Amino acid sequence: MDAQLVVIIAGALLVLAIIGSLMFMRGYSGRFTFDTKSGTRPRASGGSSNSTDVSLKGRLTLLTGGVAVALSALVAKLWSMQMVSSDYYEKLAEENRTRTVTTPAPRGRILDRDGVPLVTNRATLQLAAYRDLANDTLIVRHLANLLGVPAIVVTRSIQDYAQSAQSLHTIAHDVRRSTVAYIQEHGLEFEGVEVVEGTVRSYPFGSLASHVLGYTGTVTQEQLKAQKERQEAEENQEGKLIYMSGDIVGQAGVEYQYENLLQGVRGEQTVRVDSTGSVIALAGEVPGQAGSDIKLTISLKIQQACEEAIQLGIKTGIATGNAADAGAVLCMDCTNGEILGLASYPSFDPSVFIGGVSQADWERLNGDNSGTPMVNRAISGQYMSASTIKALSALAALEYGTYSRGQSTNCVGWWTGLGESSGKWCYNHDGHGVQNLRQGIVNSCDSVFYDIGKAFYYDEKNSEGLQTLFSRWGLGVKTGIDLPGEAEGRVPTPEWKHDYFSNWSDGDRAWNPGDILNIIIGQGDILVTPLQMASVYAGIARGGTQFVPHIFHSAISQDSGQDAVRYTPKEHIRANLHDPDDLSFIQDALQGVIYEETESIAKHFRNMSVTVAGKTGTGQKNGKDDFAWFVAYAPVEDPKYVVAVLIEQGGFGGVAALPALRHVLGALYDEEDTASYEGSDRTR
Repeated sequence: MDAQLVVIIAGALLVLAIIGSLMFMRGYSGRFTFDTKSGTRPRASGGSSNSTDVSLKGRLTLLTGGVAVALSALVAKLWSMQMVSSDYYEKLAEENRTRTVTTPAPRGRILDRDGVPLVTNRATLQLAAYRDLANDTLIVRHLANLLGVPAIVVTRSIQDYAQSAQSLHTIAHDVRRSTVAYIQEHGLEFEGVEVVEGTVRSYPFGSLASHVLGYTGTVTQEQLKAQKERQEAEENQEGKLIYMSGDIVGQAGVEYQYENLLQGVRGEQTVRVDSTGSVIALAGEVPGQAGSDIKLTISLKIQQACEEAIQLGIKTGIATGNAADAGAVLCMDCTNGEILGLASYPSFDPSVFIGGVSQADWERLNGDNSGTPMVNRAISGQYMSASTIKALSALAALEYGTYSRGQSTNCVGWWTGLGESSGKWCYNHDGHGVQNLRQGIVNSCDSVFYDIGKAFYYDEKNSEGLQTLFSRWGLGVKTGIDLPGEAEGRVPTPEWKHDYFSNWSDGDRAWNPGDILNIIIGQGDILVTPLQMASVYAGIARGGTQFVPHIFHSAISQDSGQDAVRYTPKEHIRANLHDPDDLSFIQDALQGVIYEETESIAKHFRNMSVTVAGKTGTGQKNGKDDFAWFVAYAPVEDPKYVVAVLIEQGGFGGVAALPALRHVLGALYDEEDTASYEGSDRTR
């Protein structure tokens, strides 16, 4: 029978009982009373006002009234609870019997620019249980033996007090089907253990583009703490992701950068619980909504070429007697800043982070002898720019008038512009002979640039003009690429040196000619990233206009499957050219580097259908460990692509970095290099 109907009937009976009681009491106090004290026959009422019968009558009346009031209050309360507020109390009762817990949703996929999946999800089987199973030590031991882990690990996974008591707690991820089959066949021995279907990340191309894609992992306590602090500081949390312990989140690369798009919307399960809070049944479920698929600017073809190029550079470096072991290669569309390929080596396999990375794997990835595979050298590696900087150094000389196009320097191999005691070697110890500015760029003659550096040092008005131009072209600051961990590099100045070497004497901290002579040829304390140099050469190619490099192409609509949100290229017109003719002069000289410096370089580009311009470089660390550079763009007539190569300890840029750069250009234009790499030339 309906509870509200029962209340109505009960209320009606109570009201009738009250009315009946009142009528009975009224009838009892009518014409006759019994005087028990006199011992005589009954007499008519109307005795004295202080007789015992009158007193009893008053008390009964008060008692009846009190009972009536109490019963009326009870009826009113029952009426209020069951009729007026029945929905409220029914909701409270239901909440006492049920709990709502969240369930994870699949992450969105990551695709290349042509829609080829680079990161997907694959179905997986997980073992899970409710918290009370931790009290069953026998089952816990059975599970531990079956999974090959300590029992305490299983117990902690089941308990996990950071999660809701009514949610399923994952015991093991990505469990083998043979293990699942054994548990299902021996159900009585594993009562309370549930097999749950889920998804984990899958990488169809293994470690390809691992530094771009990144990896996922369980949300850390530090991230949860930061979230709590943010929530306390900001009132409006609308549209922001709220994490719970155990959530899988992006921890690096695109997975981290675009977490708000890739992360799905949690589902919900309503479970029934007993008086102890233990789950006894599933009452309802709303499935989660998968995250958005996103498309990157990366081209699978070019990405593969970039990764192959690093191996070519390392192989060439080793073949020429160097200890090449690492590097970075990237390719960018200089008309809009799109990154077509970005590779760093050593790399890592992002799948090792699925279900939690083991201590052994973590040591292998981050140990002292690991080779730092987690570092994205293309955007986080900071290196001396070497001779690739000479294009900007020459541009600064023209802008500030410290060296003209018609001026020349006689390079004999040993430069003594500051006196014999302060002499410096050109990389070609035999000397280049007389060199004008264009020849100085083409042949990478250090002596020409020493003269430029000396002129800047003694220019009272523009003594820091070189650094000013470097900064205008984006050195010493981040490019703004949409990947975490970008380094900003360094452009040394007198102020920087004084502050940085604070433990030196004032005399040693003072700026001197040797400082500027080093940075003008890309040595010494100057630091750049491969991405910064690619951005510089993209600006040179496009008349001073640089675009912010970016990886994100678009987010895909789940309804239509079409691009829903696309990236809008952002221009950086910060070069502020003094004279466009100066830049044209530099462009012509960079073309000369490719086709005029040495035949060993030129032959690898004459077999292409497009004209190429660029610059090699060799950065020296501690007087050894030559780091090979090569940065180039094509086609010269209407520049579209820029490629930057850095091979650590690879030797000369015109040797180790050359085949790497040519391999990427060959992939861009489908023109394989047919020239041989016999021998090597000492080219900068």
